[in-house]
Amino acid sequence: MGITEFLVQYIVAFIAGTGYASVFFLMALESMVAPVPSEAVMPFAGWLVAQGQFTFAGVVFFSTLGSIVGSLISYYVGYFGGRPLVDRFGKYLLLDHHHLELTEKYFNKKGDITIFICRFIPIVRHLISIPAGMGKMNIWKFSIYTIIGAGLWNSFLTFVGIKLKSNWNEVLKYSSVIDIVVLIVLVLICIYAGCKFYKAHQKNKMA
Repeated sequence: MGITEFLVQYIVAFIAGTGYASVFFLMALESMVAPVPSEAVMPFAGWLVAQGQFTFAGVVFFSTLGSIVGSLISYYVGYFGGRPLVDRFGKYLLLDHHHLELTEKYFNKKGDITIFICRFIPIVRHLISIPAGMGKMNIWKFSIYTIIGAGLWNSFLTFVGIKLKSNWNEVLKYSSVIDIVVLIVLVLICIYAGCKFYKAHQKNKMA
């Protein structure tokens, strides 16, 4: 069994075993600053839709519910804590201050609609809720833009998972290439996480 097949088998088994709760929880994390990309969660949920274990509506509902809950938590972190709280605790969550500053500038430049647009942009969507809270954006507008944007994005990724399951035999023809890509990505993630933890540890020692 190749890496790709192994990951698919066990991630799908995990999500299937924990049900919609795992979809909700993982997407809540994804909408905060935790490094849990929706691209690594939703297609597997779509896979289970194709198998008849989940429903499309159920997956979209619980994933979007998780997205709004996670986003609201980040919003209120920014609202009540602001930059001092992020500066103090962000390093423990692998929060990249450079990305946060860019996100904040983008939010200030583009305005409220940024909340909707950024649901489709990797990395930025993990952080956008914090500057929205810091900027005291209207909570109802924030919630509506988040629900619409997250709902569309989650629906798309779920659909991708359904199509992936339907064409799995075709995918397996290129499994060796995919395995190499997956291995490289995993190594890069480990290196990135290691560097972030090391930098955070060094800053802690100097503080």
